[in-house]
Amino acid sequence: MPISLYNSLSRRTEPFRPLNPDRVTMYLCGPTVYNYVHIGNARGPVVFDVLVRLLRRHFPAVLYARNITDVDDKINAAAQSQGVEIGTITAKFSQAYREDMAGLGIAPPDLEPRATDHIQAIIRMIGQLLEDGHAYVAEGHVLFDVGSYPDYGRLSGRDTEELIAGARVEVAPYKKNPTDFVLWKPSTPDLPGWPSPWSLGRPGWHIECSAMSAAHLGDTIDIHAGGIDLLFPHHENEVAQSTCAHGGKVFARWWMHNGMLTFDGRKMSKSLGNVLLVHELLKAHPPEALRLRLMSGHYRQPLDWSDGAIAQSVSTLDGWYRVLRDLAHVELPDGGLPVPERVEAALCDDLNTPQALAELSQLADQARINGDAASKAALLGGGALLGLLQQSPEAWFKRGDNHVDEARIEDLLRQRQAARAGRDFARADAIRDELGAMGIVIEDGAQGTRWSVLKT
Repeated sequence: MPISLYNSLSRRTEPFRPLNPDRVTMYLCGPTVYNYVHIGNARGPVVFDVLVRLLRRHFPAVLYARNITDVDDKINAAAQSQGVEIGTITAKFSQAYREDMAGLGIAPPDLEPRATDHIQAIIRMIGQLLEDGHAYVAEGHVLFDVGSYPDYGRLSGRDTEELIAGARVEVAPYKKNPTDFVLWKPSTPDLPGWPSPWSLGRPGWHIECSAMSAAHLGDTIDIHAGGIDLLFPHHENEVAQSTCAHGGKVFARWWMHNGMLTFDGRKMSKSLGNVLLVHELLKAHPPEALRLRLMSGHYRQPLDWSDGAIAQSVSTLDGWYRVLRDLAHVELPDGGLPVPERVEAALCDDLNTPQALAELSQLADQARINGDAASKAALLGGGALLGLLQQSPEAWFKRGDNHVDEARIEDLLRQRQAARAGRDFARADAIRDELGAMGIVIEDGAQGTRWSVLKT
């Protein structure tokens, strides 16, 4: 079935047709690694992980890049405050980011380019822009001349006059126009810097992504993705400098942007004290429930985050895993897991994860009623495309909690079984209460007594 995706550039949903069907290219703006990332930073990686899974079903090769920004003023400030080299900061938080994303069930990208590995490519791209009259040197800086690119503002829908009147641009005396942005800036002796024809300095943020994308995916890519907060100025500037550096070639054929997260209806911000770090959330909640919540709204719309929403995600997964646990004795058919057409159709419709999750819920209901191998396989196959239901029911219900004394729990269950057999129901109830105090929920059924960890 065909895939249709909303294109921020055209502002409409279009049938997705890659430039080369044998090699689909996709770039996602990755983290600036100076601290742990918050949950809002994880929404894009989760939803676009689902997109990559879908694309891999439809095309023979997908080349997916997610960069690491490892040179930036925020990194410099963090390194200076701790008295260490920037590499110490970036190595620590790059690895933390990878671990956090893996915890959310996000597959690693095919490519993970780092800005500091592409300094020479950045310098060459800046040199090309200067040669073609799209940039100029001023006081050791190199700036992009926005006036040289008539289509500036097309992606974000902003006109130059509006930007000059008070947009998010840095005004500096060495700029020809307020909208011009930095490609290269000089470094003082206490800051990291690289030799260039213009100064010992470092790249601006925007040029890094353009150079890394071109180096690994080519001058024109199929999909460029990121949060809606990057639409302007970051992505607008990427379009301008990449198009001009490559002789007018289209930079990205599709632009996709995910909506932002709010917390109990309020914008997440450090000033409000409601920024939730993925690193901490993974310790406090089942990671799969976090992933489910991030997919529960359409990716282009804002999504509210709350403890109640996470509890609902846990409850939903409890129900699905309960079905799989009841069908543990049912052998899956040979030949791999099928992907239900209804789940795939929802994702092919501009990555409609809420509809895909609704279909998955119906598949769980059918598996509960039918109890057969085909229904179980359909539930697992639909879950796999969404990156869900990837662990055993036993692991889910025990929540992977290493602090649980399984031997003690099993001993108490044996004691309870003996008490019930001897009709000592007061003792049996007391044992249930003791297990409850330990955070253990028990379930009596036809196949015996099962236990799980009560943890949200």
